[in-house]
Amino acid sequence: MRLTLLIAGALLPACLALSGCGDNDAAQPLSSAAAPAQATSATNLSLSIWSSEQPPRPVDSWALLPKGNNAKVDRVAVGASGLWLLNAAGDAVSQPYQGRFSALDARPLGDNILSATLDEVRDQTLLLNWNSAQRAFTKPSWLPAANYPIESLCFYRDPHDYLYLFLIGEEGLGQQWLLAEQQQQLTEPRLMRDLHLPVGAKYCAVNDALQTLFISEEDIGIWAYPANPETNGEREMVDLLTPYGQLQDSPQGLAASTDGVLAVDGNAALYRYRALADGWAADSALTLPAVQAAERLYSRSGAALELLIADATDQALRMAELPGGDSPTTAAALVEVPAQAQTTPVPHGGDAADDPAIWVNPVDASQSRILGTDKRGGLGVYDLTGEQLQYLPVGRINNVDVRSGFTLAGKPADIAVASNRDTNSLELFAIDPVNGEVTGLGGIALPLDDIYGLCMAKGPRGDIYAIANDKSGRFLQYRLEDDQGSVKGSLVREFSTQTQPEGCVADDARQRLFIGEEGVAVWALSSDPAASGELVEVIRAEGPLHADVEGLAVYQAEQPYLVISSQGNDSYLVLDAEPPYQLRGAFRIGINTAAGIDGVSETDGLEVSSVDFGGIWASGMLVVQDGRKRMPQGRQNFKLVAWEQIADALKLP
Repeated sequence: MRLTLLIAGALLPACLALSGCGDNDAAQPLSSAAAPAQATSATNLSLSIWSSEQPPRPVDSWALLPKGNNAKVDRVAVGASGLWLLNAAGDAVSQPYQGRFSALDARPLGDNILSATLDEVRDQTLLLNWNSAQRAFTKPSWLPAANYPIESLCFYRDPHDYLYLFLIGEEGLGQQWLLAEQQQQLTEPRLMRDLHLPVGAKYCAVNDALQTLFISEEDIGIWAYPANPETNGEREMVDLLTPYGQLQDSPQGLAASTDGVLAVDGNAALYRYRALADGWAADSALTLPAVQAAERLYSRSGAALELLIADATDQALRMAELPGGDSPTTAAALVEVPAQAQTTPVPHGGDAADDPAIWVNPVDASQSRILGTDKRGGLGVYDLTGEQLQYLPVGRINNVDVRSGFTLAGKPADIAVASNRDTNSLELFAIDPVNGEVTGLGGIALPLDDIYGLCMAKGPRGDIYAIANDKSGRFLQYRLEDDQGSVKGSLVREFSTQTQPEGCVADDARQRLFIGEEGVAVWALSSDPAASGELVEVIRAEGPLHADVEGLAVYQAEQPYLVISSQGNDSYLVLDAEPPYQLRGAFRIGINTAAGIDGVSETDGLEVSSVDFGGIWASGMLVVQDGRKRMPQGRQNFKLVAWEQIADALKLP
């Protein structure tokens, strides 16, 4: 018995006990937190034969293309006789591409057709573009050979017109590749991430509108995964085999519908699942008369939902129609801007990178430095191309901030302060004003339960402060002073939030402190230690701001802006940094295919600067932690984004 079956067997009785499952009616909700409903009596689906002389049988796989596509191709087929492009009557629109192929998906790409299929001779995935203007196939290309057998493959087009390909392996392994952007095939495909799937993964289908990848698992059921490569890959149960669900046998094919997914099983029954806000609703199963051994399922959405069902016994293709269904209601896609640079990944794996700070070189801004925390080991120092110049292994450093104008041993100095969770202290660093070299200055122990977030502030008379918090909501503000070449701290103020905070930033020009209470809101208060700790609401973690509230930074200009990491939906908000804190817009950081830089998700800390660093950074830059490194998958790092792009995308005044 496979491990996946053991896991399912252990969990399903608990699911049933919690759900209190009763009798199943048509369109019974299948919540992701409960076991699927039981099967109901099935009715017959009206079928007709689709026949054509081409391609020669046997055919392994088909793909239905959207009606009215510019290439005027209705469907694609692959098998032992090659890859065929056909019109609706079943006539070939070109000479077939010779070879022996299995598994297939195809999509329009501009005026062309891009097909992906498994080349059984080379044991590699073939990418084949058919040029409709030339009526010919362009030069083929192959993805690198996988180290496991490929069972199925399927395309996914995201809301920003990036085209991806999923490869699904029987051994629980898979990959996601980026193949095209804005209707143009990439010269070199980009591996986005490796997939970890059930050992019995067999068939796949993608619903673009739902941004969902569906996987069938032999002897278990159907799972839904986020298709966006910048997600965590957590799966959701769609349906399971009886007695825990409606499926009477293992799925033999999956296909997307307007509102969800379809499945056909080995007993020649068709199942339809519709997406709900919190799970899936199952229609009553339909029987497929005259189908002896359903093998594959293909669909095309429109006013009606067209189906093709392959019968392994007689190689017949049977057609059917279902009501089209309602298109899912999805939120409008946020504008995306690409990063122009990224840092070397941090040394430690897992959730390690956390918070950046920017040190501005007072002589040559292009020689400035980015400091980035590795909360599993230390502090990294990078130049503006992202190259790591130093790594200081001082412990679990969580947040970091920088201020200039400190006096150390009687001389002006720039310092950085970080929260060190190993020593529960402020970790201090000096920054050489000429070459940007960072050296340790030791630490200041704090009476917090477990130091967490941190930021710095500078008063109107040049006093420099470090403000630290712990997960209880307690904030301590310390004045930092020179003590014969070392740094001492004096507690000058204490205040608190009701729940866990982390991010904070001081707007020194206006003596205002912004703090983030992760699940609640962003608050403002005076950074003056003599002022009260009364909190004024800036924005709540609802609507455009999705908890957790993470990094905060202020873009200093005639019109200052507050930038917030909205971690719950992988976006960033830009607000006026002065009351009434008007929201100016939200954006995400997307893919820069030309530079080989992936998008950004699950950001913790961030920093922004309006300094002219030269070149593309003339209007400043935003630096963010990337919680999921893709293209290729790897350890976390930090991404650099030109502020000018953000200002243009949000049309900032």
